[in-house]
Amino acid sequence: MTERPVTAPPVTDPSDVRRLDDLLEDLYHGQERISQGDIYRRAVAAEMPAEMLTRIAALPEGEYSVDEAADLLGGSVT
Repeated sequence: MTERPVTAPPVTDPSDVRRLDDLLEDLYHGQERISQGDIYRRAVAAEMPAEMLTRIAALPEGEYSVDEAADLLGGSVT
């Protein structure tokens, strides 16, 4: 059985949710799946808040669809 990470609690600051959604929309434009490492690198370049960088760094290595990434990171992009 494959273990799946537990969904993160929602991000409480609406501006952080919007920034996360914008990042994910930009990242996944024309892409089906993106690696955890690529998501993290782009989040650092976008100067995302430390709490969000910690969440992204905690994702298991692998590739994620936009829906999976949003669910795991507390975003609303689906």
